[in-house]
Formats: sequence, C-alpha cells, structure tokens
Amino acid sequence: MSVFDKLNQKLLSVELTFQASRSSGPGGQNVNKVNSKALLRFNVPKSEVLDDNEKDTLLRKLANKLDQEGNLLIQAQEKRSLLQNKEIAENKFYALLREAFQKKKVRKVSRPSKAQVEKRIKAKKIRSIVKETRKKDW
Repeated sequence: MSVFDKLNQKLLSVELTFQASRSSGPGGQNVNKVNSKALLRFNVPKSEVLDDNEKDTLLRKLANKLDQEGNLLIQAQEKRSLLQNKEIAENKFYALLREAFQKKKVRKVSRPSKAQVEKRIKAKKIRSIVKETRKKDW
C-alpha cells in the first residue's frame, strides 16, 4: 500500500491525539468559558501505520515542526466549535503529509534557442540606441 493510499483512506486517524484548550480566536465571551482550540499530536517515530522509510522522510522534511520526542503538533482555533477546529487540524495534518511525501520534479537542463538569443541581443541593441540618443552633445 502506498503512502498516498494511507493518507487518502485516513488510516493515520487512529494514531492522532487531540487536546482541547481555551482559544484566543473568535467567540466573544464564549472564548473565556469554553475550550475550543484543538491541538493535534502525532508521534512520528511510534507510528505503526507508517514504515521506516516513510518515518525517516517525515523526520527529515518536517524537522522544524517536530518537538524533542518526534511529535508533530498542529493547532487550530479558527472556529468557535471544538469539533470544527478538530476537523481543520486534521485537514491541515493530511495536507502537510501529502506535501512532505510529494516527489520533487527534477529540472531538466536546457539552453536558449538560437532565435531567443538573437531576439535578446536585438532588444539590447535597440535599448542601447535609445539611450545613446538621449545623450546631450557638448
């Protein structure tokens, strides 16, 4: 099973843990009373769904988003509802993983065509003439 199949089927959802806390986002007086911020926690090294190569890829590519134990932390506090914030955090999580597992496209080295080179040189000569005509004769 490929990594993208695991992500599309959301098999990692069983390994996600959520923590709720008071949000600084929208909610008015409600913010002071209700825990609506969702903090998603995913431990990369202890994951049983991912294989070793996939774990290494995540540890390398998401190193700046991981804590000391290898936990990936994502928080959401955009909405007033804890359930909506949980859903947003989970969507952010899967989008981040898709981006991390995406292969970089290899750049093919190419050279400009003869016509492009001639066009560039012609444009430079025209520009040079325009600037030359601006000069004052002393």
